[in-house]
Amino acid sequence: MHAILTVDDSPSMRKMVSFTLTGAGYKVVEAVDGVDALEKAEEHQIALVLADQNMPRLDGIGLTKRLRENPRFKLTPILILTTESSDQMKQAGRAAGATGWLVKPFDPNRLIEVIQKVIR
Repeated sequence: MHAILTVDDSPSMRKMVSFTLTGAGYKVVEAVDGVDALEKAEEHQIALVLADQNMPRLDGIGLTKRLRENPRFKLTPILILTTESSDQMKQAGRAAGATGWLVKPFDPNRLIEVIQKVIR
């Protein structure tokens, strides 16, 4: 089974997202920031990336750009899950190659719905 890579510098947010995803039957790989996520992405078969925007070392948009440069992740769905809701940020996310943008706090059912739509 492919895993979902969740990237967030907040331990409580990672726990909440993991709980939601494992409850829906997904395998979860957690990363604490974008740099950690790039390493974990290389180690696992990743079906989808769910990344926070505001993180130390490498933010969500930076992570998205870096993943999109790697042929392995050209088509991997990348969702940004963040408190940022400005249109400017969303446009920057799209420009970087993000598949979608979800605003925190998230509705667990909505999160699963979106993931089921974009995951292959």
